[in-house]
Amino acid sequence: MTLSRNFGLSRRQAYRYIEEAQVDAPPLAPAEGAVTLTVKMPVGMARDLRAHSVRSGVSASEIVRRAVSVFLSATREHG
Repeated sequence: MTLSRNFGLSRRQAYRYIEEAQVDAPPLAPAEGAVTLTVKMPVGMARDLRAHSVRSGVSASEIVRRAVSVFLSATREHG
């Protein structure tokens, strides 16, 4: 719901982005240096992200990187 609301996506498309971000793909090696980025999100979303991170064994940073990567790829394809 949050992705849908914040980025003007249909709920179905937002769900697809989340599904793609959760695929058990090997972590992407950064092609360049990394920077720290602070992101504010609702408490419940942060709690769910951390819980998923623990369950999946994938860092919260990697989950967010994957989700952002999928989102940016889709936005490039559509405009």
